[in-house]
This record gives sequence, C-alpha cells and structure tokens, in this order.
Amino acid sequence: MAQEQHKVCTTPDIWQEAMELAITVARKAGLVIVDALQNEVKIMTKSSSVDLVTNTDQKVEQLIIAAVKEKFPTHSFIGEESVAGGEPCILTDNPTWIIDPVDGTTNFVHGFPFVAVSIGFAVNKELEIGVVYSCVEDKMYTGRKGKGAYCNGEKLEVSDRKDMKKSMIISELGSNRDPEIVSKIFSTMQKILCIPVHGLRGSGTAATNMCLVASGAVEAFFEIGIHCWDIAAGAVIVTEAGGVLMDVNGGPFDLMSRRMVSANNKTIADNIIKQIEIFPAERDDAVKQ
Repeated sequence: MAQEQHKVCTTPDIWQEAMELAITVARKAGLVIVDALQNEVKIMTKSSSVDLVTNTDQKVEQLIIAAVKEKFPTHSFIGEESVAGGEPCILTDNPTWIIDPVDGTTNFVHGFPFVAVSIGFAVNKELEIGVVYSCVEDKMYTGRKGKGAYCNGEKLEVSDRKDMKKSMIISELGSNRDPEIVSKIFSTMQKILCIPVHGLRGSGTAATNMCLVASGAVEAFFEIGIHCWDIAAGAVIVTEAGGVLMDVNGGPFDLMSRRMVSANNKTIADNIIKQIEIFPAERDDAVKQ
C-alpha cells in the first residue's frame, strides 16, 4: 500500500521534470539555431528543393535526444531527422518525445525570422507536454495537459471570436509541388479568403502557427501535409489555451494523419472544414514497403 501511495505521489513529479527538461533543452537548441542563422553556410538538400535540411537540424536533434537520454534512458523518440534517416515513425505507449529540431527550415535558410524548436511528449499515446521555442523572437510557449498554456510565463487564451468575417486564419502552402495538389491548396485558400475572412497569413512554421492560435492572434490554423513532429507540441498548447483540434473531414484529431485544423472554437473550425479541398497525404505511421 505504501508503495502504491509512493507511485501516486511521484508520477506527476516525473512529468514535471520532463517539462523542465524540455524547456531547458529547447532554449539551448534555440541558441544553437540563432548562432547558426548568423554563421551557417553549408546546406544540404532533402528530396526536393523546397524541403531543405541543414547541419543545424541534425546537430539540434542530437542535442535534444542526448539530453533526454541522460535523464530518461528508457524513453522513445520520434524526430524529423531520425525518421529521415530511416528510423520508424511509430507512437507506442512508452513515454515518447516527438521532436522537430528546426521547424521552419526553409525560413532558416533564407533568414526569414520565424524558426522554432518543437518538443512534444506523449505517454500511452496521449500528448502530455508541449514546448515550442520561437528562438528569433525569444518566445517560449509551453503547455502541460491539465495545467494550462503559457508564453514566457504569461497565461495563453484563444480568442473568443465566432464570426468568420472578423477572423484571421493562418495556413501554409506546404512543400508539395504537384500542380493538382497546389491547385487544391490555392482553391481552399481562395474559398476561405472570399467568405470573406479578415485576413489569411502564414509564418512558415506549423508550430508557431499553432502557438498563434493559442495566443489569440489568429483564430485558426489548418494544413494537409504536415508531420507529427510539426504539431505534437502545438497540439498541447492549443488545447490548454482553450482551443480545439479536429481532422480536416470534421472527425477527431489524429496526430499521425498529417492533416489538421486547430481553432479557437468549434464554430470557426467547422466553417473552415466546409471550405477545405482534401487531398491524400501518406500517414506518418504508414509501414514503408
């Protein structure tokens, strides 16, 4: 009985340690990114000219994983660079860190000042912690399940707008250059813009976009083609700020589906979903042949 009570008392503290570690390592990673923004010149390319990767991506992911392994050696990882290197992208019940070391790599390469470190943490396939550090702005967004969302210590709340005509929406054009898919993306944006909404924006980083929903700066963010590491941390931050997450077909949010709507409320989300032209995107957890 005493052992059971001990477990009940210590389990929340374990995840508080995880939260503190995520914040500490995100800030360290951000310093590496900001330094590299001023000095990085050698750039490698991934499979397309749009999807760029740098030495900094790999350096930052290794920094994060090493710090976590030292503190939590039994935990699992899903990282953008690890998956690109052939690691599986499977979320299990084991405590799992879901990492995008440099969200906004294309921004990074061009010196466009929206780049973020995104660290999500899940237990039993449920997202528990989200930390997004927008390092050029020096904004540390944090969220912990049941404990609220914050930016630099200030509590976050989504906006209370329900009128689409007074709403600001954020999205991205993505990295797919297939003309048919690009046409659907533009068609969706045109339909939303012509509702009309107050404005349509894009920062170039999904993690930052979600934090802008959480902070009330925009009413919603939607995208098809994103990855779990882009949105895991932001998902916690949005929901803890009072927002909603949904699939683009109106169903429940699925972290591995590579598509999502995050909004301040269901009214705004439903209005956006009506306009979206859905196109296929292979799931992150699809078994590679």
